[in-house]
Amino acid sequence: MHRDVVTVFGGSGFLGRHVVRRLSQEGAIVRVAGRDPERAMFLKPLGDVGQIVPWAADVSDAATVERALSGASAAVNLVGILFERGRRTFARVHAEGAGNVARAAAAAGVKRLVHVSALGADANSESDYARSKAEGESRVRAAFPQAAILRPSVIFGPEDDFFNRFAALARFSPVLPVIGAPTFPSFRRAEGALPFALDFFGAGGPKLQPVYVGDVADAVMACLKRADALGRTFELAGPRAYSFKEIMTMTLKAAGRRRLLVPLPFWVAELEAMVLQWLPKPLLTPDQVRLLKTDNVASGTAPGLAALGIAPTPAEAVVPGYLARFRPPTRGPSAAI
Repeated sequence: MHRDVVTVFGGSGFLGRHVVRRLSQEGAIVRVAGRDPERAMFLKPLGDVGQIVPWAADVSDAATVERALSGASAAVNLVGILFERGRRTFARVHAEGAGNVARAAAAAGVKRLVHVSALGADANSESDYARSKAEGESRVRAAFPQAAILRPSVIFGPEDDFFNRFAALARFSPVLPVIGAPTFPSFRRAEGALPFALDFFGAGGPKLQPVYVGDVADAVMACLKRADALGRTFELAGPRAYSFKEIMTMTLKAAGRRRLLVPLPFWVAELEAMVLQWLPKPLLTPDQVRLLKTDNVASGTAPGLAALGIAPTPAEAVVPGYLARFRPPTRGPSAAI
């Protein structure tokens, strides 16, 4: 890939910075295409002078996409949104935008296209997000049949908006929610004086299989190089699935916080989300609640990280390291004067 031109749409985002770093290390000239090129300026030191080029392009604007792909030999589409605002809708970004990139890549003679979708992509889902992701995949396949499509689960890493969000919440909130817990507690067998105990969490809420950002970036690179990745769809997930309760427990342990876990049934979460969705950066939206009603785990019917020669990284090996900054300050012995 030495001196090849690779256009990365959404390259200034969480996953994008890891992909751009790897491409620059391979010697490629990287166009970091996004609506605001200034947001990509921090990436320039990752490469040699002139190697990383911030580029103005909006995936929902076909003309800007075509210009960003002119002369490129490969392209990566990482663009995605978690909530809608104004013209930035799931349909425009995930479906129309994906189609624009795929059609322009085919017209420009791009040799390789990697499209990053989502593990929950489903044309029959209750979630607008999941349906738009599935529609985007369909449009990519129609325009660029040899594209490699990656479906990552929730992505974690030092800059994530998942574990970091809950750890930040634990700084000031006395409780953390377990979304998807049952409405009413049930009885379970217990040891001790009482034979039964109340179970407030049931199965612990929906199951998630978080995948490490470095592994996803490595998967992108593998798909740009390997002939056996052409035209295939890969499900990218970590080595273990966790309940939502287990995710909260891991977060609190890594952040060194003791907080009360509170069951939050889906119907209550939907009511809260109707208010929270109007925050500048929503903590929760009704569509996200609908998405959580389906476990976000690998189906086992599609190839995964192993098929690309990548061993999945356990969350326990990485999360405690970057959540350590959320630990409360400790008071050591007074310094001698």
